[in-house]
Amino acid sequence: MRIHCTAVVIVLALSNHVNAQDFIADGLHQDGTDVPAARAPERVFGILPNYTTVERDATVSPLSRRWMLEATAKNTFDPYVFPLVGVTTALGRGRSGTFATRYATAFADNAVGNFMTSALLPSMLNQDPRYYRRGTGGTTRRTLYAVSRIGVTRSSAGRPQFNCSEVLGNLAAGAIANVYYRDSAQSLTGTLSRWGTQVLWDAVSNELKEFWPDIRHHLRPATR
Repeated sequence: MRIHCTAVVIVLALSNHVNAQDFIADGLHQDGTDVPAARAPERVFGILPNYTTVERDATVSPLSRRWMLEATAKNTFDPYVFPLVGVTTALGRGRSGTFATRYATAFADNAVGNFMTSALLPSMLNQDPRYYRRGTGGTTRRTLYAVSRIGVTRSSAGRPQFNCSEVLGNLAAGAIANVYYRDSAQSLTGTLSRWGTQVLWDAVSNELKEFWPDIRHHLRPATR
């Protein structure tokens, strides 16, 4: 019960004063202000929110800290995220505990990881948390590029940097999870396991962001 309640408290703290429905914005900060441009995001497979992908050769401006928080909140608390977490929780039958407990910890893992890697650390380290699509080249090259973005990002000035926000952010999220996980999972092994899982999901997310426009084109060729 303590695990369940603690996870819920963490999620509620992250979502305090932030409602995903209050913000409808695109993935680019158009004019340098704290208010994102008004346009609905492209959803991967029509479901997954995608507020932080930048198309190749797009003109972008540096992000404000408020924009990072708002975009992260939209990605984290989007209505479609709640049932998706339920599906992944149901499929993870190897974990112990009730469904409610496993759901709460899974949602908290996702929320904390998102805020650490896409808002808190990027704002502290002056890094850009957006995914910049390669969009051209062979499938293998683009696949490797998408995976490599786990370790490579851009500074707020547009220079390539080691992606400390991703690597250290997920590590911090894995450590924070020790607050609400069972004693058996409160270990270095448990922390590293959660870190690896979050990094893996982020790599999969990069692949979806990279190839979704191509998939959409094949599904709906007349719309392009």
